[in-house]
Amino acid sequence: MTKPLLVFGAAGQVGSEMLKLAADRGIEAAGVSRLEADITDAASVTRMVVEISPRLILNAAAYTAVDKAESEPGAAQAVNSEGAGIIARAAAAAGIPLIHLSTDYVFDGAKTGPYVETDPIAPLGVYGRTKAEGEAKVRAAAPRHVILRTAWVFGQFGNNFLKTILRLARDRDRLRVVADQHGCPTSTLDIAEAVLAIDRAIGAGRAVWGVYHFAGSGATSWHGFAERIVAAQAKTTGRNPTVEAIATADYPTPARRPANSELESSRFAETFGYRAQTWQSRTAETVARLLEHTEPSQ
Repeated sequence: MTKPLLVFGAAGQVGSEMLKLAADRGIEAAGVSRLEADITDAASVTRMVVEISPRLILNAAAYTAVDKAESEPGAAQAVNSEGAGIIARAAAAAGIPLIHLSTDYVFDGAKTGPYVETDPIAPLGVYGRTKAEGEAKVRAAAPRHVILRTAWVFGQFGNNFLKTILRLARDRDRLRVVADQHGCPTSTLDIAEAVLAIDRAIGAGRAVWGVYHFAGSGATSWHGFAERIVAAQAKTTGRNPTVEAIATADYPTPARRPANSELESSRFAETFGYRAQTWQSRTAETVARLLEHTEPSQ
């Protein structure tokens, strides 16, 4: 009997998509939510790893409230740093390879052009700092690891920018969206596909360990992303609010965001043979899926 893929953070955006894709493909997977195993508790994590005895562990659990992290640094560190280390140590002790999800927010956004894996990290806020600490703990504890940095994640599950724009487009005639931050919107479906590509490589006995960037193909601004979302939903809802471009300075937040979050994903594609779909096509697909049961406006 094939050992399962174990997913920590099963109730989140990526975890939910991962389990759905695995079920659709007939791939055995076991999801663990925060209620089932607290990743900040080593005994809880170790017990789950021993009970399930997986072939591979995916850590998709994270404290992702970027602004709230500025006032709750302890909570962010417990999950993103300490929790990552606990999972990595449990994986290493059991001899199980680990995929750990990380973020573009480990960079300060000052670079011109897409970030590559060897660029120095310099997080701007608590979220990015704690995720960087988590990466370091994974590298130190688990020799057989893949750290997968991704960005601007969206999909049909959980909370994300795309779903927020859909909600606002129902109620407002004008949306104000930041236009001077750029990145690569990444579908949870593509991230789940990337995990399966890594699983296949590890299963084939390839030594693919290290850090990889994986993000949606193409780049845009938050404003450009919002415009695409609004256009995609208009055919179904009949709603077509104006999307006004504003500067970061016009929308102050507790946490600073990188102005440039673009990630270069070529190394991943060359190693694992999979590249994310364009962010535009995944946006249209996700909007259609979310609105398929919505009646057009009269």
